[in-house]
Amino acid sequence: MRLSAMGDVAMTVPVLRAFVSQHPEVKITVVSRPFFKPFFEGIPNVAFFAFDEKEKHKGFLGLLRLFQDLKRLNIDAFADLHNVLRSKIVRNLFALSGKKTASVDKGRAEKKALTQPENKVFKQLPTMFERHVKVFEQLGFTVDLFSRSVGTVFPEKAVLSPEILALIGDKNQKLIGIAPFAQYDSKVYPLDLMQEVIDKLALDATNTILLFGGGKKEIELLHSLASNKENVITMAGQLKFQQELQLISNLDVMLSMDSGNAHIAAMLGVKVITLWGATHPYAGFSPFNQPLENTLVSDRNQFPKLPTSVYGNKKVDGYEDAMRTITVDSIVKVLN
Repeated sequence: MRLSAMGDVAMTVPVLRAFVSQHPEVKITVVSRPFFKPFFEGIPNVAFFAFDEKEKHKGFLGLLRLFQDLKRLNIDAFADLHNVLRSKIVRNLFALSGKKTASVDKGRAEKKALTQPENKVFKQLPTMFERHVKVFEQLGFTVDLFSRSVGTVFPEKAVLSPEILALIGDKNQKLIGIAPFAQYDSKVYPLDLMQEVIDKLALDATNTILLFGGGKKEIELLHSLASNKENVITMAGQLKFQQELQLISNLDVMLSMDSGNAHIAAMLGVKVITLWGATHPYAGFSPFNQPLENTLVSDRNQFPKLPTSVYGNKKVDGYEDAMRTITVDSIVKVLN
């Protein structure tokens, strides 16, 4: 069970792919929001159960109904990858019915030590992927995320439909995805500098730059960043979510903030470059299977309190320009 948010749900996918490849005798049912169902399509032995937050599974009585619905599936064990009030209630109901249960340890104390302004403990914490693996270990299943015998499991690149090809043109171009937004401003690279990144990438006629985002305001900003360049295309609002996933699977590289798009691209086996402001990869949210050099972080010599937050939701006075220490040239270099 993992209900939200998009990036966190996407981070379960590599773990589940490794799990089913190493335990083909086990069937997994993923409980999550209906919007995330496409993440899990095509994974062997994985079924999807849609959590109906607004009606059937709303409130405490709704969670009782959810438990009854899941119980009918003859579930033997319950893996709580969310560990919030709703998932705890369902987990405890399964435990009371005699089923094996396990829950993710989010490491809140470690993360607090990493982000506190004074006496900061600046060290790499376990990744969320490692934390998810430990949940399955509690249930009696070992999972090797980087198995030498099986290998790291990613899906094949999707075959692009004529509709998608009509939007992006020649698919033999180098396809560079850019997702310049995040939930919180402290995680967003300054748009004037992002404009410079896009302009420099667009100078190479063999590049096609695809801009991702959502919502009216973001789409307007993306059109502005595209600046009528032939090889810069705003994808936001043009495709259904399933189609967007298909397109992302065909990217050569994705440039993203510390946000959901980074994890979506990574779960599809795409090279991902991430930019970090108030947050930091040490908190354990770096995209799956990405080397350290793919994470460009703000300068801690100039901004020693970084990271100031796990999720980017805490603003610190004087740290508004931290991401300006990540240079345009350093981004363009790692993308090429």
